[in-house]
Amino acid sequence: MADISIRKVRKSYGKLEVVHGVDLDVADGAFVVILGPSGCGKSTLLRMIAGLEEISQGEIRIADRVVNELEPRERGCAMVFQNYALYPHMTVAENIGYALKVAGMARDERRGKVAAVARTVGLEEFLDRKPGQLSGGQRQRVAMARAMIREPEVFLFDEPLSNLDAKLRVQMRLEIRRLHNRLGVTSVYVTHDQIEAMTLADLLVVMNKGHIEQIGTPDAVYHRPASRFVADFIGAPPMNILPARVTACGVLAIPGEAMLGFDDSRHPAGIGDQVEVGIRAEDIEVVDRMGPDTLALRVELVEELGAGRLVNAFLGDHPVVVSVPASVRPAVGSTLQVRLASEHLHLFAADGSRLDGIGGAAEASAPIDLRPLAIANAR
Repeated sequence: MADISIRKVRKSYGKLEVVHGVDLDVADGAFVVILGPSGCGKSTLLRMIAGLEEISQGEIRIADRVVNELEPRERGCAMVFQNYALYPHMTVAENIGYALKVAGMARDERRGKVAAVARTVGLEEFLDRKPGQLSGGQRQRVAMARAMIREPEVFLFDEPLSNLDAKLRVQMRLEIRRLHNRLGVTSVYVTHDQIEAMTLADLLVVMNKGHIEQIGTPDAVYHRPASRFVADFIGAPPMNILPARVTACGVLAIPGEAMLGFDDSRHPAGIGDQVEVGIRAEDIEVVDRMGPDTLALRVELVEELGAGRLVNAFLGDHPVVVSVPASVRPAVGSTLQVRLASEHLHLFAADGSRLDGIGGAAEASAPIDLRPLAIANAR
């Protein structure tokens, strides 16, 4: 196994800088997911770790060894690509064992290792087939087996499930997580899919425009977003965000002249400040009468989810999404009365930063000890 240390890493293409001074520590045996929208620099960062992109500035260490100038094959990494990158004219067995063949391993020894790895990923009966005869999920397994057979110190995954249908993505992410739990190899996984990120990660790294917005466990990032961007990007549906003004100590005015209480000892906002208040759809409580911290919403659309519903409504001109149980059946055009409890509110400043120390940038970037997780995964 190997840890990864990234210090002040930048990447520029001419005058265009796409990664801006990133710092990141990946613990031995951890599964770290880098999440962000297209163009945020996450794949570029992964390719710099792999040695497929030059580092413009900064330092990357793998297992306490500076790898900036090392060739990809010298870094102890194996990469699984989005497009599988298989040789179409080779069989599954030949694709899996190709690196061993290039390294000069004897045929019988190579055949034994290929068979062992194929059993691990459930490919024993497909070894004589060509990639074109396989499904997308099977081809992805071949790509993973080809990476595993090298016995790398680090696995790197570049959006490996993007080309699969929804059902296969669920199946494959479970297989990837089970494989990691069994092997315990340090893994860095890049995706724009937040469900993949939340379900796979020991540690989640949220990137935006070449910067790291927040580092934390999936639970911490979801429940204590460090910025408005993270709050809006993480979650399905995204967090509801409403403009607000602090009118008195512990009092917010929001659209429609509604008033909400907030904990001013936790949220350092002054009277007269313009802020944004956020709340998750599942944290909004449906009530049968108006009272403190309650709002009247106009129902526009109801989305059926089977076990529950998402109610798309408006507070004045501002959209609000409420998650309700299957027993609640609001009609389109009706009024839905809801309560926004102060303990569920998130406040953001005009620049998008979180207005408290909980989940803020400093705390979010603090080192998190993942050694117990790594040890448990390796067992």
